[in-house]
Amino acid sequence: MTNKILALKYRPQEFKDLIGQEAMAQTITNAIKLNKTPNAYLLTGIRGVGKTTTARLIAKALNCSNDFSKGEKCKTGEYCHCSEIINSNHMDILEMDAASKTGIDDVRELIENSKYSPTSAKYKIFIIDEAHMLSKQAFNGLLKTLEEPPPSLKFILATTEVKKIPVTILSRCQRFDLKRVSFEKLLEHLNKILQIEKGKISEEALKLIAKASEGSVRDAISLLDRALLTQNISEGGTVNEQEIRDMLGIADRGKLLSLFENVLVGEEKKVISGLNNLNEDGIDPKIFLNQILEILHLISRCKSLGNVDNDPNIQKHEVNIINDISGKMSFQDIGIFWQLTVKTLEDIKILSNELVALEMYLIQLMHVTDVDLNLNQTFEKKNLNFDLNNQLNKFKNNDSKNSSESKKQLKNTDQIQTDLNLEKERKADNSDPKVSSLNDLISLCAKENELELKFDLERNISLVSFSEGKIDVGFNENLNKNFIKNLTEKLLLWTGKRWIISLSKSKGEKTIYQKKKDKEKEEILNFKNDKIFKNISNHFPDVMVDNIEEDNNG
Repeated sequence: MTNKILALKYRPQEFKDLIGQEAMAQTITNAIKLNKTPNAYLLTGIRGVGKTTTARLIAKALNCSNDFSKGEKCKTGEYCHCSEIINSNHMDILEMDAASKTGIDDVRELIENSKYSPTSAKYKIFIIDEAHMLSKQAFNGLLKTLEEPPPSLKFILATTEVKKIPVTILSRCQRFDLKRVSFEKLLEHLNKILQIEKGKISEEALKLIAKASEGSVRDAISLLDRALLTQNISEGGTVNEQEIRDMLGIADRGKLLSLFENVLVGEEKKVISGLNNLNEDGIDPKIFLNQILEILHLISRCKSLGNVDNDPNIQKHEVNIINDISGKMSFQDIGIFWQLTVKTLEDIKILSNELVALEMYLIQLMHVTDVDLNLNQTFEKKNLNFDLNNQLNKFKNNDSKNSSESKKQLKNTDQIQTDLNLEKERKADNSDPKVSSLNDLISLCAKENELELKFDLERNISLVSFSEGKIDVGFNENLNKNFIKNLTEKLLLWTGKRWIISLSKSKGEKTIYQKKKDKEKEEILNFKNDKIFKNISNHFPDVMVDNIEEDNNG
């Protein structure tokens, strides 16, 4: 049994072995058969889809001793360049890692080498991996040679970031974009390898590996190799789904969906308890947030398409839960949840305690869903007032036969109208306050006697941005951990609107308290420079100024 890692053991040896790149393989094969090969190839794509492997296969096809155009394979016992090329030890095939050799001197050495003919092969081939890492001067040095290389020289550039390749280089290369490999093809490929290796991994566990690889064949095979090492060989056990979740740091989606349902109904204790349980299971916060984004995506698809039954990434018992959740959320709610999740992904990069960031994030989610009930109550009140006014008009216009009863009714009607007018006046006086700045918010807290919130707003937060319905703030270590929850609830109560309060990584402005102190210092300094103070200090050298107060009596 070979001790090679699976990613090397199952590396493609021919174009037909490439996974998910059939169109590209066919085009390159036809070009070689018709002898219409370009001077330079550019292979792009994400990690692990076969860029370097394809480069070696091109080099192998161009230099194969047998007739490639007829599809003949190398015969056993006969010398051929193919085995040396695939093993990266052929003297005419030079591979350069541009991540470590980025300068113009490295390219000059390459160009100098290009002047010499191949020693044994038909073509001398330069494979430049991670080509986007080359410096600007190095790219410029390649231009002339790329455009008009010697007849026996070919360039193959491979990169994961094609946007960083200068257009002058792109125009001189024949470009091939290697696609992400589909979930189904990855799963099929993993099953084939598993049968050859005689490993035992459950189908659901294999699906997790295929999904976690994000379309990268190398990543998928490497994860499979790692998963097989967790198998209990002595007992012949099967690697199950939970073991793969533990290996990858992925939360059980069933637990996540349960947590999500508790968020929607505002079960704070269950939400915090569920988060703590996930933390004890060793979940990665970034993976957790990305899984939440996946759930939101599934919910939006369910609302748009009606169901998600055909999605291979969803297990059958999860479909009903997602359908139920999608019925409780509007597209607006999904959008707000998405924005908050993306914002939290940025926040955890700068916070030392990631669990605290996740807890604050979940609390925010719970309190952006409270507004619907209040809106319905407001609507019912408006309808009630409308009905009362209609009844009053009917009373006033009705000619009752019983005058005494009519007078009594009119008296009661007048009393109701008076009460309604008083209610309108009271509402006019106590109408939803306008909160257009941080100072407005502080004044409102003082008016509503929310002194703790006022204290935090003045001393423990620094304003980054303030707009209607959204506030971004920096914060210090003294900020109350329930600040966002409390302020969100109060703003909803006072303004009748849903506000999003976000903790920002930006420093923001100085706190209101700091600004006030700075202003006092400036006023004291200006007063000390005044002639009046200088005259006083001449007579009283020890005089000091502690603070300056305005005379409100004129």
